[in-house]
Amino acid sequence: MRIPFYQFNPETFSFIDDPVLILEDFWSAEERRQFRLAMERATWTSLTDMPAVAQAFPNCGNWLKADIGGPEASHFLERVGMPCIANYIESFPNIKNRHVNFNFYSYKAGDCLPTHDDTDDAYTYAKGRKPPTRRLALATYFHEEWHPDWGGELIMYGPPANPGQQTSLQVTHCIPPSPGSLAIFAVPRQHRVCRVDALAGEQKRLSIAGWFMTEH
Repeated sequence: MRIPFYQFNPETFSFIDDPVLILEDFWSAEERRQFRLAMERATWTSLTDMPAVAQAFPNCGNWLKADIGGPEASHFLERVGMPCIANYIESFPNIKNRHVNFNFYSYKAGDCLPTHDDTDDAYTYAKGRKPPTRRLALATYFHEEWHPDWGGELIMYGPPANPGQQTSLQVTHCIPPSPGSLAIFAVPRQHRVCRVDALAGEQKRLSIAGWFMTEH
């Protein structure tokens, strides 16, 4: 479903019936400004300084990742914690714990993320622990403007026509990183972030992305 946020009913929407939700104008201009200010204060880590992640996602440029500060994290979770998300998470049996994991991301020209389905958290396993199960993935955008020529789209695919062969994937959604928009989708689902084009110049694709998760 793709719908303006003011028309959306979070009480009746179901991720079981429609596993991809795209909300336009989810954030106000002032909220986006406050998150950008928080990003300016954040301490960023580049992909090259995350060896396990860089190994899992090679040839992706050198995008940046940062933790979200306390006040901004609280406001973010308060806003995105909609009933449709809770209903979907609670539909899974035998839950021991519920987890969230969200970070700031900054993509410049040349940065991208290849096709994956969010199920193989290899770099978490590398730390010697089993990660929670990702149930819903989220991406939302805070840059002030974004032009179609600048790339950075979130591409989603349906199930492969031939299981195990990525060449048989069919595009189901092409989601531009429109300022203030929010995309949430059920995991697993093959998806990728298109490379930010050189036409973006010095503009950065600023986002928050992560997951709602369960532990069993």
